[in-house]
Amino acid sequence: MLHAAAACGVLLYLAGIFIQTAGGHHAGGVVLRMIALLLLCGYTYARRSLTAWTLLAMLAGAELGADAPRAAVHMHFLGEIFLRLIRVIAAPLILGTLTTGIASHGHLRKLGRVALKTFLYFEAVTTLGLIFGAVAINISRAGVGIALPASVAENLPTASRGWEQILLNAFPENLALAVAQNQILQIAIFSLLFGVALALLSEEKRAPLLSVLQSLTETMFQITRIVMYFAPIAAGAAIAYTVGSMGLATLVPLAKLVATYYVALIVFALLVLLPVMLGARIPLRRFLAAAGEPAAIGFATSASEAALPLALENMEKFGVPRWIVSFVIPAGYTFNMDGASIYLSIGAIFATQAAGIHLSLEQQVMMLLTLMLTSKGIAGVPRATLVLLLATASSLHVPIAPIFLILGVDALMDMGRTAMNVFGNCLASAVIARWEGAST
Repeated sequence: MLHAAAACGVLLYLAGIFIQTAGGHHAGGVVLRMIALLLLCGYTYARRSLTAWTLLAMLAGAELGADAPRAAVHMHFLGEIFLRLIRVIAAPLILGTLTTGIASHGHLRKLGRVALKTFLYFEAVTTLGLIFGAVAINISRAGVGIALPASVAENLPTASRGWEQILLNAFPENLALAVAQNQILQIAIFSLLFGVALALLSEEKRAPLLSVLQSLTETMFQITRIVMYFAPIAAGAAIAYTVGSMGLATLVPLAKLVATYYVALIVFALLVLLPVMLGARIPLRRFLAAAGEPAAIGFATSASEAALPLALENMEKFGVPRWIVSFVIPAGYTFNMDGASIYLSIGAIFATQAAGIHLSLEQQVMMLLTLMLTSKGIAGVPRATLVLLLATASSLHVPIAPIFLILGVDALMDMGRTAMNVFGNCLASAVIARWEGAST
């Protein structure tokens, strides 16, 4: 009954947006959205969960952005405060969880096997994501008939990195610099080496430092619980800023592209991630409850790092051993971007459709192979998806103007992209744990 009320509330809210933007009936759209918010208030009060509060805050923020855009654009600082607090937590949390997980239990022989399974899983799932995105945009043909802008920006990156630089960037040269630049994979690799070195020491020499790191880890988890009370406010502020700065009507010209992307995410979840969960015999209800909260945070803030501490904590509570979850999820931030994979193939083919260029099946396969190779290791690169799309467009002699069209609704697509990235990494940790015989 409660879930039905929540679903009804979301549908009414979307209907209110459609009526206002498409039909111009401002009053009718506002009334529907007010009814939707009342329904969701009741749902939130009954559920009293972080996900429910976040959902309500997001819709309230969207309403503020639609009705008071000038005030909404000044709310961005609340989301930035939340992200800064999360960034402070992330590095010591990864260092503590991965180091103590390895050093406490001595899983040295299992590390290589787990790493191999993890990266094979990452490659398989992200490749499927690229394929699903390509199929979706070929079916919808969202780029056909799009009017291209007369001019485009000149100050954006136009080249991607070679594989040598991608591999080099995975290893830290300075731990403080890796923390300052939020290089999640570099921090994880240092923590891995630190944990192995600590495990090789005698018990007498290992115990004092291990005790400090265990206390550090538990303290970071406690800080995470405190900071998460602020998450709904930050989520509402982020959505208010996005809607207030862009306007609800921004979605209309490229609605077909946005719809294509979200349908592709849903189909990917049903045809790829759900069978993976069933095949690995992962309890669906418990897993959705555990992964839903960090995914909701990722959706609201459009920042995967904002969901990292909660994802680590929730998946450990779910039953994934600490040493597995603290290795798989940070590695997934670089190599297992399910939502980004779907986005890249949709964006690349959309650009060719908008430019009036027909790609043969062979050309599309080559495009997907290029994206499959170059998309690895792009986390931490500013506007990395734009770099990849521009590089692909250049190699196929496609005008870059359509890519800048995508940027107009990128913030709307980025929410789903981030949520899917977070959800996929949570699932990866549960699957690897199941393959290793750990109880989930």
